[in-house]
Amino acid sequence: MTAKDVLAQLKKLGSEQTKKTLMRHGAKEPFFGVKIADLKVLQKQIKTDHALALELYDTGNSDAMYLAGMIADPDTFTKAQLQKWVKGAYWHMISGCTVAWVASESRFGRELALDWIDSDAEQIANAGWSTYGSILSIKPDADLDLAEIEKLLGRVKAEIGSAANRVRSAMNNFVISVGGYVAPLTAKAKATAKAIGVVEVDVGDTSCKVPDAWEYIAKIEKMGRVGKKRKHAGC
Repeated sequence: MTAKDVLAQLKKLGSEQTKKTLMRHGAKEPFFGVKIADLKVLQKQIKTDHALALELYDTGNSDAMYLAGMIADPDTFTKAQLQKWVKGAYWHMISGCTVAWVASESRFGRELALDWIDSDAEQIANAGWSTYGSILSIKPDADLDLAEIEKLLGRVKAEIGSAANRVRSAMNNFVISVGGYVAPLTAKAKATAKAIGVVEVDVGDTSCKVPDAWEYIAKIEKMGRVGKKRKHAGC
């Protein structure tokens, strides 16, 4: 299947209603408005095709870019390709999901996460915090730098109030990831969550709410799921 073939299918699958919904969440043209469930059907047809993924991402079409992350091979990415992807991520669903998920499973995940976190560009910093949070969800604790993660929690506490809109959301999710996936730091994450309180984020014309990190971690504890890792970063 070629990129042209995929775009033609995406066009058929798109709908104005889904477009309107995604635009309320922050999506920007060009895109067709394809439901993620339909993208997953295409993913099953294509399976893994890294070359095609790179072509689709380069189209700048949001639907194609999201699908690209679903069919890409994280192990095949070069650092330059990931840098190109993060620079091309023009809204939070691409930067905080697509880019973060593939970066976290690549061999450059931690290195790039730390680099992107320092960026003044909102979407790149969003990708940085989201990438590190995704790493916590899939890597064994033995492979994590707990001291570094603890320092990042301190950075969230100190900087979240002045961070850009979507960066605040990613920082809040990072705290939840630490609390939920890294058992040795759950108490520290809860203390950070209590310190930052409810984080205000402009989520557009939607009913979405930013979760209270302390309550979310407490819920994970109650379910007995603290420290349970995911097989893959993506949903």
